[in-house]
Order: sequence, then structure tokens, then C-alpha cells
Amino acid sequence: MPHLNIEYTANLDDATDIGALCKTLAAALVALRGEDGAAPLFPVAGTRVMAWPAPHFPVADGQPDRAFIYLNLLITPGRSEALKKRAGDALLAAAGEHLEAVFAQHAVGLTLQIIEGHPVYEGKRNNLAAHLAAGAC
Repeated sequence: MPHLNIEYTANLDDATDIGALCKTLAAALVALRGEDGAAPLFPVAGTRVMAWPAPHFPVADGQPDRAFIYLNLLITPGRSEALKKRAGDALLAAAGEHLEAVFAQHAVGLTLQIIEGHPVYEGKRNNLAAHLAAGAC
């Protein structure tokens, strides 16, 4: 982990490049550093950013140009409150910068929640780290 899931109103597909937003937010997550300032805050090989449009969506008063983006970051426990806040601030800043033109043209709600998952079971089969550059994980 981290897994960042993005739900958004489908009217944003014409207003911005959601794929580019995913890449921007993934880069923001990978760039974050832990307490020592050197080690990554999150494992690179575990970073996931995925987005889903909602085709049916009354937002606020239901006008068709109203839009909403929900960012849900699921992380494993063990990071300080300061590091979680830093991650949230970095994601909101990156999303805000990418969406600046959208905010200038539309009424948009943007929400980010960070949820610490306490897994009851976690199974894995993963060879991503083997395919990443040495030292990137």
C-alpha cells in the first residue's frame, strides 16, 4: 500500500485528463519521504492509483455542471499523524494544481480521506519490486 481510489462524476471526463491526474497523484505518493527524509514514506511497489467515473450523479442542487471528486487513500498502520497529514497535504496540493482549470470553469467538490486499514487477512503474490529499478522500493 498505499492504494488511492478516485471516484469522480463522469462529467469531468471532458473537463480534465483523469489518467494524467492518476499519474500526478502516483508521483506525489512516490515522492513522499518518511521521518528520516531519505526512505520512501510508502513502498513504491505497493503504490496503486485507480479511478472510476460515476455516470449518474446529482451533486448539490443537481445542476449538470456540478462535479465531485473523492480521493480515498488506504494505508497500513504505523505512520505518525504528522506523516499522514503531510501525505494528505501533498495529495490535495497535487490534485488542486492538476484541477485548477476545472475549478475555474465548474462548481467542484474535492474530498480526500485517509483510512488506515487493519487487515484481518492479507494475501499477496507480487513481482512488481523485481521489475522496478534497484533501490526504488
